[in-house]
Amino acid sequence: MNSINLLKKNVQIVLEKKQLSGVTARVGLVLDISGSMRKLYRNGTVQKVVERILAVASQFDDDGMLYVWVYDNEFARLKPVTERDFNQYVENVILSDSLIHKFGRNDEPPVMEDVIRKYTREESSKDPAFVVFINDGGCKKTIKKPVIESSDQPIFWQFVGIGDSNFEVLENLDSMEGRFIDNANFFHIQDPESISDEQLYNQLLHEFPSWIEEAKRKGVL
Repeated sequence: MNSINLLKKNVQIVLEKKQLSGVTARVGLVLDISGSMRKLYRNGTVQKVVERILAVASQFDDDGMLYVWVYDNEFARLKPVTERDFNQYVENVILSDSLIHKFGRNDEPPVMEDVIRKYTREESSKDPAFVVFINDGGCKKTIKKPVIESSDQPIFWQFVGIGDSNFEVLENLDSMEGRFIDNANFFHIQDPESISDEQLYNQLLHEFPSWIEEAKRKGVL
């Protein structure tokens, strides 16, 4: 049994527990590639993150594709990853591509605008987009604008902080005013390597079910 199949089983357990088994969703992954993330790209941690989120996409989506973005002070939309080509994805698609800007400063709003563009204008769909957004701290306050702007769209932002930096902006997401519905959640993992799959999926999918209900109630879905 390959690693993805095992991960998919763990996702399935959590989906059933959260009554999400019948839900179809498009899954996106946004990866911080600012300077402080360099070690996590080099040591295989980010590759493992890609594989764990790919398992969610495989369970949520008919085509099982995980759409991936990376960003520092610039951003790139990458080719999607699937169960057929996830091996060495980070090495082959991200690190070895000299055209991808990497290890600079972080600037979140431009990549968020591109995610919104993809899921609302380029490929609008009745299925929601579940966007996992990995950041290792120092998120810009200006993320408020795209979060508020997309709050009446079928996009749910699941922010994940990793490491031990400052996540003040993300910690205050829940009290953000001016949104049509609460469309974002945040949790922090000190070390992504040390959290079990089930714990990770439990936290990742913690607020998504209640967002789906509210989005249906308010006609977003």
